[in-house]
Amino acid sequence: MKGICILGSTGSIGVSTLDVVARHPDRYRVVALTANNNLDRLYEQCQQFRPSYVVLRSEGQAEELRRRLCAAGLPDTEVLSGTKSLEEVAMLPEVDGVMAAIVGAAGLLPTLAAARAGKTVFLANKEALVMSGQLFMAEVAKSGAKLLPIDSEHNAIFQCMPADYCAGQTASGVRRILLTASGGPFLRKPLDELDDVTPDQAVAHPNWVMGRKISVDSATMMNKGLEVIEACLLFNMLPERIQVVIHRQSVIHSLVDYVDGTVLAQMGSPDMRIPIAHALAWPERFESGAEPLDLFSVRQLDFEAPDEARFPCLSLAYQAVRAAGTMPAILNAANEVAVSSFLDRKIRFTDIPETIKHCMATIVPGPANTIDAVLDADRIARSTAESYINRLAVY
Repeated sequence: MKGICILGSTGSIGVSTLDVVARHPDRYRVVALTANNNLDRLYEQCQQFRPSYVVLRSEGQAEELRRRLCAAGLPDTEVLSGTKSLEEVAMLPEVDGVMAAIVGAAGLLPTLAAARAGKTVFLANKEALVMSGQLFMAEVAKSGAKLLPIDSEHNAIFQCMPADYCAGQTASGVRRILLTASGGPFLRKPLDELDDVTPDQAVAHPNWVMGRKISVDSATMMNKGLEVIEACLLFNMLPERIQVVIHRQSVIHSLVDYVDGTVLAQMGSPDMRIPIAHALAWPERFESGAEPLDLFSVRQLDFEAPDEARFPCLSLAYQAVRAAGTMPAILNAANEVAVSSFLDRKIRFTDIPETIKHCMATIVPGPANTIDAVLDADRIARSTAESYINRLAVY
């Protein structure tokens, strides 16, 4: 039986992971769970899975959870708080695998800690890899950690790679990666109406149930831009060899084009339990709880190229990965600030790419050769983005 730590257990990926784990109690034991501030859901998870450790962001919430657990007769779960505790539980000797599902830059340090400790890292937090780039991949290689992608697209690519493939390698015979995208909720919306879209409209994804931040990223296609950067690192590919393809049905999750003309595609229902179960069971397979794909109800599969005028964030991501160094960290930080401001109704939807563009044009990137350099770039980009947003008119 393997011990698992879930960083971000109360989010959509964390909840889906626990659903899969519960189906295979003979395979995995939940050692640690962490959450930002969803105390009620974390308490319910503690009751069901009896983890040895849980981590919350604030000590006040941690104390409240301790009180509840004691009242419920569960005093053996040790409740911790703070960012340092996230790193500590990710490195526990009894933890074999770490599900890295904390959204955004907050997941960087604990995910990096898991890689340094030689754990099997189930990577759902794309921002951690986008920010730290080759620094992260070098730590994986140095420690002997296993890196298994959880994003549906990267997991699909991994499944279409040769049987003995390991993340970070150059796969023999691969010509291109075709990264699919749903196009989000505004694929057909007139461009002159994008100024007025609301946060509720932006988070209404047509195919997937996701958190608010990643749903907005899908609407701008920054999510796909971050995935391009991630794919460059995970599969050791130049950005020119990664093509984004809009596939509205979200049935094909990505494809790999080989030099002999063979194109392999991974298909399945749009259910995150599928890539989660694949990674947890790898190199075997076990049941995920997802419904089988019904091709007769799908009927047709459509593909189209993304419109750069509609999705400027995608072009910005390609620019960032080509610039290299700390530019991807700058892109990511600016996006996080802009998306948060949009969700708080401080800026318009179309101000998100403008904020990112401003930061990329203003900040000179440096080499991303230390974690301090990455975190400095992240801090400067956030400050720059906030200053720019403060100058925008509130609508």
